[in-house]
Amino acid sequence: MTWAENLYRYYSELEPPKELPNNIQWLFPQQDKAVLDVVRRFLDKYYNDSERRTLLLGINPGRFGAGITGVNFTASRQLEEVLQMDHPFKKGTELSAEFIYRVIEAYGGPGPFYQNFFIGSVCPLGFVQNGKNLNYYDDKELLRTIEPFLVQSISRLVSFGVDQRRCLVIGGAENFRYLSALNGRYRWFEHLEPLPHPRFVMQYKRKSLPAYVDLYLEKLSAAGDAS
Repeated sequence: MTWAENLYRYYSELEPPKELPNNIQWLFPQQDKAVLDVVRRFLDKYYNDSERRTLLLGINPGRFGAGITGVNFTASRQLEEVLQMDHPFKKGTELSAEFIYRVIEAYGGPGPFYQNFFIGSVCPLGFVQNGKNLNYYDDKELLRTIEPFLVQSISRLVSFGVDQRRCLVIGGAENFRYLSALNGRYRWFEHLEPLPHPRFVMQYKRKSLPAYVDLYLEKLSAAGDAS
């Protein structure tokens, strides 16, 4: 099967735990047929092959990006203006998506980037608590509840033909630490490479933005050279 076929089944067959602790709710846009239609068209456009790709793993989707579009680190503005895809979503953006698409542009554009990489998440679905985004690792009880789902999700992604020699981890602190611990148990990848989170860069290091784009390009290039 192609990446597009495998990934569409992956996103359309997600079965997370139904009950979450501490008034936490799932952010689960793939329950909407309109979102799945966008996901299918995105995958058909960029992943209609079986070539090996390097995996980038973020934390989990947020309310203004993949939590709306179903496409990781992609808000509605990037869908329309960069990927040239029609969609039914209200026009909007998010800082993380803006940074990632700066990197994608510097890499050579969506075609070359998505030909070599797939951006997933340690948790493919997001979380909301009291109307705000939540990271999977922010609540210990939540993490205990969802860990089997995370392991199953990552294992399935790996089975689609990723380069297991290296995984780029978006979020160099908690996300990297947790995934490193999981990888020590399940041995998905030979090497994990941390990357600073785009939101951190855009909020606190914007004056150094070109340097952070260059850092991403360096790590992407190294991953490509290893494949």
